[in-house]
Amino acid sequence: MEALRADMFDEICPSTLLPFRIGPDKWSALVIRCLEDGPRRYSELRVPLARVTPKVLTQSLRALERDGFVRRTEETTPVRRVTYELTDLGHGLLKQLYVICDWSSEHWDELLDARES
Repeated sequence: MEALRADMFDEICPSTLLPFRIGPDKWSALVIRCLEDGPRRYSELRVPLARVTPKVLTQSLRALERDGFVRRTEETTPVRRVTYELTDLGHGLLKQLYVICDWSSEHWDELLDARES
């Protein structure tokens, strides 16, 4: 599995222009995207999500876990290790996220115009 890139998301992502949210908060969609290729540790998620405070990232992960989109697995031997991965429900949401991203790209100029007027 490839490492997550620090420049994975645009500076404007998540944008306040979008009229909807995916998951419980504005960062959840980005967390879901980070988990699309398989399980990740918290420290791996921090790389592309550096603009998110550790507290808010933890809250996002807990909310996604509570809502059934993310599974948290804790191993204690030989050392404590926690990983996060998408559940089947999370993978289903990821598919819809791609549809919304395509729609947003297609209508970006219209969203900008609407906000400016």
